[in-house]
Amino acid sequence: MKTVTLKTDDAFFERLSRLAKEQQLTKSELIRRAVAEYERMVFRQKLKEQFRNASMKVREESRKVTEEFEDTLGDGLDAL
Repeated sequence: MKTVTLKTDDAFFERLSRLAKEQQLTKSELIRRAVAEYERMVFRQKLKEQFRNASMKVREESRKVTEEFEDTLGDGLDAL
């Protein structure tokens, strides 16, 4: 494994130590898990944004199709 050095203030170090002890993890394992969870959160946010953008694109296309269809509703009815 590679080594990462992390500089923190005393309050952060105490919180990290307390959490690690409560979870029965090493500080390193707690940090690894926290980074993995953060990575999942960022991925979900990106995915959510992609879904929203795709939804907006589909919505706009649907609106255009509906407008085109509405323009043809009266076609051919003048002869009746």
